[in-house]
Amino acid sequence: MKKLSIMLLALMLLAGSSTLKAQKAQKIGHIDFAELYSLMPGMDSAQQKYQDYAKTLKSQLDAMQGEYDTKVADYQANVATMPDLIKKNKEKEILDLQDRIQSFQQSAQESLQKKEQELTEPIIEKARQAVKDVAKENSFTYVLNTADALGVVLFFDNGEDIMALVKKKLNLK
Repeated sequence: MKKLSIMLLALMLLAGSSTLKAQKAQKIGHIDFAELYSLMPGMDSAQQKYQDYAKTLKSQLDAMQGEYDTKVADYQANVATMPDLIKKNKEKEILDLQDRIQSFQQSAQESLQKKEQELTEPIIEKARQAVKDVAKENSFTYVLNTADALGVVLFFDNGEDIMALVKKKLNLK
């Protein structure tokens, strides 16, 4: 009976020590990812390329809008003296142009979103990778993004701001 008690006690101690080993200390870090993103090299050129692309699309839209305004003004000025066939033809031209403008606006918006993603994705990925590398190198269990107050992190009291470590990793000042 005494041997059974000693064995049972030894098993409980062994199980307890393995549970303690399994419970690794949690190390939590945080970073303002929006601030890091704004400091990333290449952001200025990406923003400039995006703005240049947006200007190109806007100039095309402005040209279409100018053509539309001209056709509408011509129609309004001459509608009283136009034969019905020409009037219907002009109305159709104006409606077709209006449809093309709306279609172009929608396509331009989609194209701008795609361009923004194309320009920013490599920069975001590089920043994310640096955060991951710093977290692994410094044994962080979690890294929270403190940039977005709309639900990502509502409160943090414990934790270490890893901005300096990530900036060092990326050679940012």
